[in-house]
Amino acid sequence: MAGILAWFWNERFWLPHNVTWADLQSTEEASFPQAEDLYLAFPLAFCIFMIRLLFERFIAKPCALGLKVQANGPQKAQPNAILEKVFTAITKHPDEKRLEGLSKQLDWDVRSIQRWFRQRRNQEKPSTLTKFCESMWRFTFYLYIFTYGVRFLKKTPWLWNTRQCWNGYPYQPLMPDLHFYYIVELSFYWSLMFSQFIDIKRKDFGIMFTHHIVTVTLITFSYVTNLTRVGTLTLCLHDAADVVLEAAKMANYCKYQKLSDLLFLTFAIVFIVSRLGIYPLWILNTTLFELYEALGNFPALWVFNVLLVVLQILHCFWSYLIIKAAYKAISKGKAGKWNPLHVAKDDRSDIESSSDEEETVPRSKTPHSTITTNGTGGANGTNGYITGGTCSEEH
Repeated sequence: MAGILAWFWNERFWLPHNVTWADLQSTEEASFPQAEDLYLAFPLAFCIFMIRLLFERFIAKPCALGLKVQANGPQKAQPNAILEKVFTAITKHPDEKRLEGLSKQLDWDVRSIQRWFRQRRNQEKPSTLTKFCESMWRFTFYLYIFTYGVRFLKKTPWLWNTRQCWNGYPYQPLMPDLHFYYIVELSFYWSLMFSQFIDIKRKDFGIMFTHHIVTVTLITFSYVTNLTRVGTLTLCLHDAADVVLEAAKMANYCKYQKLSDLLFLTFAIVFIVSRLGIYPLWILNTTLFELYEALGNFPALWVFNVLLVVLQILHCFWSYLIIKAAYKAISKGKAGKWNPLHVAKDDRSDIESSSDEEETVPRSKTPHSTITTNGTGGANGTNGYITGGTCSEEH
């Protein structure tokens, strides 16, 4: 184990030439980032998760109810032991052959069985109230940490001159404010890593999971190698768009559509300008070129830059979705009807549309038990399911 650790922490990989780990040990005169400091992130991530639960229950939920956010979820499917067994043990999306078999077994028409499976799938989806509470928690945290980051960076010389990120590197003392900023951000993303498996499932779960892994790795990597100055710039830049995103989602859940559309437009502008403009011209420029000019070449530098470039690739992917959404909305004259980042109307992602499949399946039999066709009370579908909006969901 000692040999493995010695190989992993090889100074020639992690640090510039002529620098050793002993040079970065904290003393009474100066404190430097230590790898063991990151252990604090795990209990703090648990604390953040518990704070979130309390916040959503005692603050976000009363606010949502006060704003008349819909508390009840989709209509529950009629109890049926046979269909429930198929749903839980075999498939949630039966094919045509299985539908015909169930139709004969239950003496139900195929369309009623399709409707039952649709209602049963929707039954597992969260209510608008749940989504509002999650967004309000994230909005509150992002607003707090973004405000903290701006107040901290205003006092630093590297905010206005990125070359100051490398002045005196790696012998840059760790300031208490910077240490707090880093540990809280890392803890929050660790909490997101864990809670993502129990939170509202988005269609881009894999993309977001990759994003969280890259973010946690970048924060950890930059802290251990004392690349914290450029790290603070990156963190603050990314938090800016997230604040507006969560605000837009809350406005949408409250059915303040004009406000939601305005916030989504603001979010799109902030996201594209910050992630496709400022990030490459400000962050990548200093890590790819200014850092190399100041310190020369060492392996950890390139690993760090590869992670930053992966993050930029994710930015391009999400920006493509945003631009596609805006173009689709403008071309159809329905601004806000389709939003890849689950800001505007997310009817299609929450309640499945049934109009397409029902048009092609004739009603052949009458079911023994009546299955209601009122759905969730929507207005744009023959069976009550909303069909007017389309949306896929992100982060």
